[in-house]
Order: sequence, then structure tokens, then C-alpha cells
Amino acid sequence: MKITFYGHSCFLVEAGGKRILFDPFISGNPLAHSVDVQSIHCDYILLSHGHVDHCADLETIAENNPGVRIVGIWEIHDRYSQKGFKTHPMNIGGWWTFDFGRVKMVNAVHSSSWPEGSYSGSPAGFVLDTADGVLYFAGDTALTMDMQLIPMTCPKLDLAILPVGSNFTMDYHDALIASDFIQCNRIIGCHFDTFGFLTIDHEAAKSTFASKNKELILMDILSTVSS
Repeated sequence: MKITFYGHSCFLVEAGGKRILFDPFISGNPLAHSVDVQSIHCDYILLSHGHVDHCADLETIAENNPGVRIVGIWEIHDRYSQKGFKTHPMNIGGWWTFDFGRVKMVNAVHSSSWPEGSYSGSPAGFVLDTADGVLYFAGDTALTMDMQLIPMTCPKLDLAILPVGSNFTMDYHDALIASDFIQCNRIIGCHFDTFGFLTIDHEAAKSTFASKNKELILMDILSTVSS
């Protein structure tokens, strides 16, 4: 499994012979100026919720990738299917098997609305179970006891992507607790530094994890990590 960071909460995951894009917000992120949105190729887009800092570039990327399938909660499916895009609806707790592996939609504690303010369904995270590894993408969330269900209902995680920027999501202290809940010691941070509200001390965050013999990876934009 290969993971490329496009900034904020946008990651491209290559697994099971497919390219899976999470939460495409790039052009509105001043830190992601080096990313060419028009050149992104993917087979699936998994959207955690409808906030603009997660979906702003979705339609552009989907139009550039005519075969792409958008996966999200029912309201996400409803919006984009009406616009003519290929979609797959899910809801919290369900599994579905795609051609790259299985996906489980899990709970996230946050809010969720489309940029114009209408309801976009409950926020969610995803667990990907592929031949190349098992990944948990938490989306935007607070620390929640529901995370303890993941090791009870899913294969053992190889990696997890957790928000660490605080203010709108949990901070890195809560992400450390979350890593215990999900029983995963290798964590990729997201939702940090993009805006002034989200600026974090990288060394303090990483040393906090290291003190518990865990790894927090704060990726540079366009860098890659392998499981």
C-alpha cells in the first residue's frame, strides 16, 4: 500500500491495483500550491463528509476521471448521482467489497453540510481491507469510544490516518488515545497547519507519540509512505 499526501485531509492510496482518493481539497489550500489538481488520476473517491475543505475539488477530479466512482454516505451518493457521476452509497457500520478490497464505513463525531449549507449526511470514516494492507481513514472526528469497535470488527490495522490539528477535530493528545483504541501504533496525521486555527508543533506532537513507543508521521505535501 502506497499513500501520497496532497495536503489537509487529501490522500491518494494505491492498493489492490487501484487508486483511491480521500477528501479532495487541494486548490483552496495555500500549502498545496505544488499539486496539479488536473493531473490527479484515481479510480475511486471516498468522501468522509460534505464540508468544503474536503470536497472542493471533487467534481473537477471526477470530470477528469470519467470512470471514477464516488463512495460516501447516502446523502453524498444522492448529491453526486444527481449530477451524473458514478456513485456507491454506504452508511455507518456497513461493509462493501470493491475490486480493490473491502470497505467498512465507521462513525465519526463531527458536523457535516454542503458548502451552500444544506445537510450532507452524517460524517464518517473508512476502514480499507486490501491485500496490500489495512488502513483506517478517520475523517474529521473528535475522539470517540466507538473507535474501540474497530479492532473488534475489522482486521488488524497496518496504518491509520487521524486528524491532529485540534479546534475543529481532536488534537494529537487525543489522537494518541485513539491509537490505543484502534490498536495501531503507526499513525499518519492529517487536518493540521492548513489554516491558522490548525497550526501545531510538529516536534512536540511526534515526541508525544514517541514517548509511548508509537510513530506519528506528519507528511510533507507530495511525499509518500508505504505500509
